[in-house]
Amino acid sequence: MEEANHESAARDASAEGRVSTGVDGLDKVLGGGFVPNRTYMVRGEPGAGKSILGMHFLRAGLDAGESVLYINLEESTKNVKQNAASLGVELDGVDFLDLSPDSEYFAQNLSYDIFSPDEVEGGSVTEEITSRVEELNPDRLFIDPLTQLRYLAPDDYQFRKQILSLMRFFNVQGSTVLFTAQATESRPDDDLQFICDGTLNLERTDERRAVTVTKFRGSDFQSGPHTLTIDRGGIEVFSNRLPQASEYEFESETISSGVPELDQLLNGGIERGTVTIITGPTGVGKTTTGIQFMKEAAGRGERSVVYLFEENERTLRERSNAVNIPIEQMLDRDVLSINETESLSLSVDEFNQRVREEVEEKGAEIVMIDGIVGYKFALLGENDELTHNLHTLCKYLQNRGISVILINEVQDITGDFQVTDEGGLSYLADNILFLQHLELNGEMRKAVGVLKKRTSDFERQLREFRITEYGVKIGEPLTGLSGILSGRPETPNDGPEP
Repeated sequence: MEEANHESAARDASAEGRVSTGVDGLDKVLGGGFVPNRTYMVRGEPGAGKSILGMHFLRAGLDAGESVLYINLEESTKNVKQNAASLGVELDGVDFLDLSPDSEYFAQNLSYDIFSPDEVEGGSVTEEITSRVEELNPDRLFIDPLTQLRYLAPDDYQFRKQILSLMRFFNVQGSTVLFTAQATESRPDDDLQFICDGTLNLERTDERRAVTVTKFRGSDFQSGPHTLTIDRGGIEVFSNRLPQASEYEFESETISSGVPELDQLLNGGIERGTVTIITGPTGVGKTTTGIQFMKEAAGRGERSVVYLFEENERTLRERSNAVNIPIEQMLDRDVLSINETESLSLSVDEFNQRVREEVEEKGAEIVMIDGIVGYKFALLGENDELTHNLHTLCKYLQNRGISVILINEVQDITGDFQVTDEGGLSYLADNILFLQHLELNGEMRKAVGVLKKRTSDFERQLREFRITEYGVKIGEPLTGLSGILSGRPETPNDGPEP
C-alpha cells in the first residue's frame, strides 16, 4: 500500500514538472514536490525523521525509473537498510556511497580543501563523492548528513566555500539534491540555509511531530506547521490547509429529518451546505436526533459519516437499534460510516484529512461531529487552535455543499437556558436546534425548539419531544406554559401559594 502511495506521488509530481518527495502529503504542501535540479535541506534534531524522508525521496525516484544515490556520512549502509526495512520502506535498487565514520576517511581526521584532493595523503572524501556522481549521473542524490563534512574543513569559511562548489557541481550534473543537517549551539547551520534552494524543518515534541517549510525558491508553498507521523510504511504528512474556494457547485435544497413535526419546526428541514448545532443537556436525545437525519439520507441512497468523541460505537449501535434506526443495515449498505476517535491519538491535521477522504473520495453528504467538547479534549492542540480549526473545517464542508451536524452538550440539566458552554460557536451555526429536560407535575419530560435558522423562517413554538421504540416523536406545540427554557414550566394559573 505504501509503495503504491509513493508511485502515485511520483506520477503526480512528475505530471506537473516537479520531483516528488515520495510523501504525497508533503508534495501537496510544496505545490507538487521539489523543483528539479535544485538543492534542499532537511533540518531537525536526532530522531525527527530526516533520514526516513530521504529514503522516501529516493524510493520515489526508483518508482519513476530514475537513478538514485544515497551518500551516508554517519550510519553504515547496513544500518540504513535495516532501519528502512523496519519501516517497510524498500531500498532495493538504491546505490550507496558509504562514507560513514567506520571508513578510513574520517578515521584519519584530516582537514583539507574539498576540491584539492591531491594535497591530501590518502583518499579524499570529496574525490569519492565526485567520482561516484560522475559515474552514476544520478537524477536524485541524498546526502545524510552534509554537516559531517564540516569537521573535515579547516574553518567555517572554507566549509561554506567548499559546499558551494560541491552544490554547483551537482547542479551541472543535473541532480536534484536533498541533504540533512544537524545543527548545534556551537555549530549552527545558518550558512547552509543560505546556500540551499529550500529548507524543511522537522520538529518533534511530546505531543506531535510536524514539518514546516521556511524557504522554497521558485514556487509558493503552504505555511506550516503540518502534522507529520512516522509509522509502519514510513512518513505521512497532513496539511494544515483546507481548500476554501467555493468552486464546488451543489443544488440548494432542504433535507428532511423524516419526522414531519420536526421538519415543521425547521420549516421543512435543514439545507445542504449548512451547519446545524443540536444542543442540550446529557441524555436528552441529541445524538439520536442527528442520526435521524442520517437515517432519512440513507433512504435516499446518500452517505453519512459520524465522528464519535464522547461515546463509543457499541453504545451508539445499541441505542440506535433500540429506537427503530436500522444502523446495522445502514453500515452494511455503506451509506453510513462510524468513526470512534481515541483521546489524544490524532492531530487536527490528521482529523481533517480523514474528513476530506470521506467527503472527496467516498462521497459523504452529511458529516456529524459528536460532540464539540469531546472534540476539543480528544484532538492534539491548544484550545484556541482547535476552535479555529473547527470553524475552518465547517467552512470547507459548507463550500462543498456538505450538511454539518455538531452535537453540543451543556452542563446544566435544568436551569437558565444556554445554547453552548463553548464561546464563539453560536455564530458558526446556520441552524440551532435545542432540546431541554422539563419537570412537569413531578414528571421528567422533554421539549424541542429552534433558536436560529439563517436561511428561512422557522416555527417559534416549543414542542414536546420523545424517543420511543418507534423512533423520534414530536408532539403538539406546548402552549399554555411559560418558563419552559428554565426547565420548570408554569401555567398562567400557577403562582405562589397564599
